[in-house]
Amino acid sequence: MAKGTMLARRDFIVAATAITASLANGLWTPGAAWGDSASLDDWSKAPDIEKAKAQAAQYNSYGMPDSWANYGEVLQNLGKKYGVAIHHDDTDMSSLEEITKFEAEKDNPVAISADIGILFGPVAEQRGVVPPYMPPNAANLPVGLKGVNGGWVATFTGVPAIVVNTDVIKNVPRTWADLLKPEYKGKVQAIDASSGSGTDVAVFLAWTYSQGGDENNLTPGVDFARRMLDQFATASGTNQTLEKGEVPIQLKYDFNCIAAAKLMQDKGVHAEAQVPGVSIYAPSALMINKFNTAKMDIAKLMLDYILSDEGQTAFAKFGARPIRSVLGQMQVPDSAKANWLPDTQYAQVKNLADWSKVDLKKITETWHDQVAGG
Repeated sequence: MAKGTMLARRDFIVAATAITASLANGLWTPGAAWGDSASLDDWSKAPDIEKAKAQAAQYNSYGMPDSWANYGEVLQNLGKKYGVAIHHDDTDMSSLEEITKFEAEKDNPVAISADIGILFGPVAEQRGVVPPYMPPNAANLPVGLKGVNGGWVATFTGVPAIVVNTDVIKNVPRTWADLLKPEYKGKVQAIDASSGSGTDVAVFLAWTYSQGGDENNLTPGVDFARRMLDQFATASGTNQTLEKGEVPIQLKYDFNCIAAAKLMQDKGVHAEAQVPGVSIYAPSALMINKFNTAKMDIAKLMLDYILSDEGQTAFAKFGARPIRSVLGQMQVPDSAKANWLPDTQYAQVKNLADWSKVDLKKITETWHDQVAGG
């Protein structure tokens, strides 16, 4: 998914350097999938643990660096469980870019997995880039939170929220509607729900719900978004522009807002993260690469592990509310909630009944035609 630069992220140049180094050290070989004895038919089988341990030594991914929702600790803990040191390299991309990359590299696969916004799971299925593997731990996930035949599962939730540089903004906005005040003109991070960014789509849906609409009635959200256009800053929403006050009000998932506020505070900049009233639980998901058959066993283990109590708790420690916790299927230990915003801030957060019925194409086209083009 598009995570922007809210947290430290590797760009394409850094990722390319890491891959080159891996090649030099014999850790990774392009096209290995087709030189392996595994085939696409083997995706339906249970993972071979010994093969998975060997495959895990070099773990390449898209859009899920160590700093994103604690994927680094998730992979470390997975490695510890099976007694293998995992070397992880990631390249940042939006959800749509990740799907396109899987497809483009099908004859020379690189990534094992990628983090995507929940609405891009069905897109990945339609494009044929995820395999028919349903991990055992996905059994209790409802429709819309996992692939029809497997290949991707919901992981944790992001709640669209705001982070504010309070050294610059003394009168902190408390609701989405507050952002329309003249005093915030040019100070709010811009979003584009037609860009392929899962975060921006989620923010637009949160606005829609806050104005009395829903995924089937986007008109209230369109009206609000069109009024927000004049409030948008021209600079990008990054840690640097937040710190300098160039974009002092930024729109991110709650866990990224929490992390950004802490980073600012560590630098002596006063910042505050909060859920501004009505919002939504917007799940992220993990998809595995159908074409990377050389790494299919570790891919299968990872897809199952992220839904285990241990995997879900690692996400919680970062500040992200795990999908099984939101569904009431597990209790997160208090020791893992240190980075959470108070539960009272989530009183008006909505849980969509069935994400499989949310039409991504309709949302992106509506934004393009009625907001940006309106």
